[in-house]
Amino acid sequence: MAAADLIELWRGGLPESIHRGHAVVWDRGGMVEAWGDPDAVIFPRSSCKMIQALPLLESGAADAARLGTEQLALSCASHSGARIHVERVGAWLDALGLGDPDLRCGAHMPWDPAENRRLTCSDEAPCQIHNNCSGKHAGFLTWTRHHGAGPDYHLPDHPLQQAIRAATEDVTGEPIAGMGIDGCSAPNFATSVAGLARAMSAFACGGEDARGQAMRRLVQAMALHPELVAGEGRACTDLMRAMKGRVAVKTGAEAVFIAIAPDRGMGIALKVADGATRASEAAITALLVHHGFLEANHPVVDKYLTGPLRNWRGIEVAERRLAEGFLRL
Repeated sequence: MAAADLIELWRGGLPESIHRGHAVVWDRGGMVEAWGDPDAVIFPRSSCKMIQALPLLESGAADAARLGTEQLALSCASHSGARIHVERVGAWLDALGLGDPDLRCGAHMPWDPAENRRLTCSDEAPCQIHNNCSGKHAGFLTWTRHHGAGPDYHLPDHPLQQAIRAATEDVTGEPIAGMGIDGCSAPNFATSVAGLARAMSAFACGGEDARGQAMRRLVQAMALHPELVAGEGRACTDLMRAMKGRVAVKTGAEAVFIAIAPDRGMGIALKVADGATRASEAAITALLVHHGFLEANHPVVDKYLTGPLRNWRGIEVAERRLAEGFLRL
């Protein structure tokens, strides 16, 4: 099945761009809705960080290290490298008796404007803690320290990554379709869009066994600390704040987005084929409105979907539209 038209960009009364992709909604009863090809194989990228965090909780490593909800939220985060992120990850590593050199995620300039400006003006280089995945990697190190495993936790044959692989197959209900290396050097396991949606529904449903409790704790931590999952002005933070903790959402590179709605046992997964973030943010916003998690007139909907696009002088020059056949709000 081909990708479906999801989001359009119109300028001057004419369609300028069309973003195609795949989207699946899953709940306790199975697949609810789908657009494009539910079986399309994708790399979930950072949208699956809560799956990657399951061994941290299931092994007892999180409780042994006395991790709180802030650390659990950071373990699922693609944060902006703001002071609230850097200080917390740094303190977490200190508590483990570890530091920046123990991370394997690499360094990049922070996305947070204030911290980016501070580093630029001081001529200070970013450290690995500034990496948007440093919270996930602090979780990896917590597991590694708890199990006495080797320091190169990012390698595919490391016991941690093997545990993550097994957890991924279990919650998606599918064999791993392939493996790639993510921007932070950790393996990223390919699955179908339907498998990812099924997994997110499992997180939404939770359960009383060890895995169900781990899932609930991670989702609750994300909803409780949206500012730690992403950062100010970012879609994940904005959307979770707008929904007041009812739904957890998480983006991934190359235009992947998921949502977890515990009240409905619902999971949503989508992938925009051309990798355009503006389209994945618009599509997840539309799906959240469609299913009643967001009011159509909420300012966050205007920001990511219905509001006009302006040029550098503030003039309205273009608009996003839902493609015919996707949704009607």
